[in-house]
Amino acid sequence: MSHAFIGIDHVQIAAPAGAEPRARAFFADLLGMTEILKPVSLRGRGGLWFQCGAQQLHVGIEVNFSPAKKAHPAIRVQNLSQLRLRLQQANIEVTGDDSLPGAKRFYVNDPFGNRLEFLELK
Repeated sequence: MSHAFIGIDHVQIAAPAGAEPRARAFFADLLGMTEILKPVSLRGRGGLWFQCGAQQLHVGIEVNFSPAKKAHPAIRVQNLSQLRLRLQQANIEVTGDDSLPGAKRFYVNDPFGNRLEFLELK
């Protein structure tokens, strides 16, 4: 039997040691993602997991952390304009981009400098 790709289970981004409180404040409190309790066997590694639609976003701790400036998750959103407003009200810099046909999108940096894309299909 041949294999088949079903989809993406999760995307992991990195953060520096001790970043969990700031990650929780950004991803859960500001963006509104639900935090998922990590399995006991993985908790000692630090980091946090969040539900993001049908997928998960994992924030992993990296000892020699360097933010991802180009590579990024693209997160589909319903009511993108409301998210943009919420981020701007929290003084998060939002960079618009209208170069993708059929989509509205923008970019932000998380508290650690990782690039995140948010988009809504037209």
